[in-house]
Amino acid sequence: MPTLSIKEELLFKKLGKRYSQEEFNELCFEFGLELDEVVLEKPDPAQDLEVTVYKIDIPANRYDLLCVEGLCRSLKIFQNELKIPRYTLSCPQDKQRLIIDPATAQVRPFAVAAVLRGVTFTQSNYDSFIDLQDKLHQNVCRRRTIAAIGTHDLDTITGPFLFTAKPPKEIKFCPLNKDKEYTAEELMEVYSTDMHLKQYLHIIKDKPVYPIIYDKNNVVLSMPPIINGEHTKINFNTKNVFIEVTSLDLHKAKVVLDTLVCMFSEYCNEQFVIEPVEVVDLSGNLILYPELNYRTEMLSPEFVNKSVGINETPESIAKLLTKMCLKAEVASNTGEIKVEIPPTRHDVIHACDIMEDVAIAFGYNNIIKTIPHTVTISAQFPLIKLSEQLSLELANSGFTEALSFTLCSRNDVSTKLRSENALVEAVHIANPKTLEFQVVRTSLLPGLLKTIHANKKMPLPLKLFEIADVVIKDDSKDVGARNERRLCAVYYNKKPGFEIIHGLLDRIMQLLDVPPSSETSLGYCIKAYDNPTFFPGRCAAVMFAEKKIGTLGVLHPECITNFELNMPCSALELNIEPFL
Repeated sequence: MPTLSIKEELLFKKLGKRYSQEEFNELCFEFGLELDEVVLEKPDPAQDLEVTVYKIDIPANRYDLLCVEGLCRSLKIFQNELKIPRYTLSCPQDKQRLIIDPATAQVRPFAVAAVLRGVTFTQSNYDSFIDLQDKLHQNVCRRRTIAAIGTHDLDTITGPFLFTAKPPKEIKFCPLNKDKEYTAEELMEVYSTDMHLKQYLHIIKDKPVYPIIYDKNNVVLSMPPIINGEHTKINFNTKNVFIEVTSLDLHKAKVVLDTLVCMFSEYCNEQFVIEPVEVVDLSGNLILYPELNYRTEMLSPEFVNKSVGINETPESIAKLLTKMCLKAEVASNTGEIKVEIPPTRHDVIHACDIMEDVAIAFGYNNIIKTIPHTVTISAQFPLIKLSEQLSLELANSGFTEALSFTLCSRNDVSTKLRSENALVEAVHIANPKTLEFQVVRTSLLPGLLKTIHANKKMPLPLKLFEIADVVIKDDSKDVGARNERRLCAVYYNKKPGFEIIHGLLDRIMQLLDVPPSSETSLGYCIKAYDNPTFFPGRCAAVMFAEKKIGTLGVLHPECITNFELNMPCSALELNIEPFL
């Protein structure tokens, strides 16, 4: 969840009213936001001057609230102090044009653009303009991997503009805040030590070509997603701003562009009027951006009242939605509520999103608590009940329960367990933040072995167990994966203790009232089984209902050393769902 930091003086100036901390906290709560904290900060370390800063938590999907302009505009509309603005496109005779070269298909094939005319920059709105770009880069742009924003002083360049891709040796320009030209290869070395930009270099570093944007005179605007050119740098004297967004996802690029131009078009000579740019895409189609699409949704008052738990008239619901920046009115012919979704509210996808705004505007604390009309008797979910009963019995058997992370590294479930094929059935994280959390675990065993490693100084033997979910790829499911509840137990000592793990299996089956039998259709049995994670000849498959439901045995010495352990270990891993 992003946090928006705003200086107190600027915040109250934009709101047109001063609030106490408690009053502003209450206003944020009523609007569905949370005031995280109010702190004193020193904007300039060289000066002994402190300013009060309000830090507000913003929902990750509310891109329109990620700057002081959008937040204060929405709060004033919420308090009926301001009308909802109408965002429109101007109609210049000579439009700027951005041409996308087919060479960009190798790196990022989409681009959109717009122009803000007659902008008046001050220190505060300039800082807000830069801060919003940074927050969008971190949020919807996924740290610039999906989209990257470039903003330029239009008066320093000449259209049409060309978005192309070239080998890094052929790209040479003076980057932002530098005083000499570098090739793209040299820039990769220069920024490898830059605390801010080095985190983005990997996005294009290994590509055969780098994206680059030129103007008519071959002046470089930017090399997305890394850096803009010094020539087009924006300053307080800039009046006309050219904004370009390059992306791997056209929809995300549109969202970013709409957000930027809608938030800062209030500083244009003609408020909330944006100049469109002609974009020639890879197919040669001429498309006008930004689109600034308004769409209409019809909402049933009965649906809203029933979902929220209120009893409001259609007219009252329309007023509540208008407070939330969703212009609404009652359709005279049907009695339904006609809701207009502006280009700033890309978070509104379904009728449920609109209904949620009604609940916020009405006030959660104002919703009357009622007793449900249907009388039901609650019951514990069978899988949870079974898990808790088994946890208690395993603890009574002398084993200690452990809780490990659901995410783990690729090596944990594959290389360290000597199971190279394990990654095939693993669900991978698209953008992992750390090497420790790359995939969703397919086995509970790595988590227990890492727990043993962290507790090697504890007296032996170490007897641990965990009952939790693993996630396995499954094409038959809507989401492409399924959860599976498993029980895993390990015994770590100077001797392997296979008989202890085997005895634990027998005790579990006794508790489940499953008898041992040579016929798997009548009970359970164990059969010799080869598994690279376990020592050859010391591994068995647990069979039940003619299916393999688990594995037990002595771990292979390589697995033990892979987890930096130095003593034998026996393990049991069992799927408990068949026993429900």
